[in-house]
Amino acid sequence: MVGLFENNQHWTGLHRQGNRICEDMEALRRTFKVLLDETKPLTMRLDKAVDAINGLGKGILTAILHVAFPEKYGVWNRTSEVALTSLEIWPSFDRGTSFGKKHTVANDLLARLAKDLQIDLWTLDALLWRAVASEGYSSTEQGLESPQMFALERHLHEFLRDNWESTTLGKEWAIYEEEGDPDRGYEFPCGVRRIDLLAKHKRQPRWMVVELKRHQSDDQTVGQILKYIGWIQEHLATENEKVEGLIISQEADGGLRCALKTVPNVRMARYEVDFHLTFLPGLTKKGD
Repeated sequence: MVGLFENNQHWTGLHRQGNRICEDMEALRRTFKVLLDETKPLTMRLDKAVDAINGLGKGILTAILHVAFPEKYGVWNRTSEVALTSLEIWPSFDRGTSFGKKHTVANDLLARLAKDLQIDLWTLDALLWRAVASEGYSSTEQGLESPQMFALERHLHEFLRDNWESTTLGKEWAIYEEEGDPDRGYEFPCGVRRIDLLAKHKRQPRWMVVELKRHQSDDQTVGQILKYIGWIQEHLATENEKVEGLIISQEADGGLRCALKTVPNVRMARYEVDFHLTFLPGLTKKGD
């Protein structure tokens, strides 16, 4: 299937949400029938489809439209949004704008860009992904200290997203969602960069920027999360909402601890990996 991550390396939503959105196949078929009905306005189809199936967000819906009508519809996902933002041509939307209206505007932009570049929308999608990856904006492209550390950090990022409710953070915080984008808070587009995880408190007017410390220096990590906090304060938070940060690191080194003593709205947490082997009864040989 062309939608699998292993084939195009950047449509992660289709690959990851497949089992979830296919739980009720009859409902999924009805939703696809609405989505692909070209006799109806696109805005109406998208607004109906996005509320029909849990987990069926913009990255999946627009990819399905693109595969069904490659000459007419482009893909709107985190990658294309970050790329177009870096080019300073991504549109801004008023609060309350429906998902369908947003995509209609985004799709018109993608169509014009493809026409100007004299390429098709499929090639444009791959080009935008490559532009983001080559500039280091994608977390999957960041250079880590070793392949083992890369796998560990990436797994931690996805583990937090997929198991958020079962973590300590999930008791009071929820990963940020938007209409048409249940995973909006995962790799949240922040200008031309991405916040690892963006969460909102379940009861209080508070935002939390979560940053995984990878290969950056202490100064880079603190500076980066402060930039993200400032961006959320300016673009998302209201006057009565507080924005705070959380740095998650494998090592709670002294330099980072000292830096955070002067930043009252940023906390730090250390993660641990527990790996052990348990021998099965009756199968352990003498001397083991």
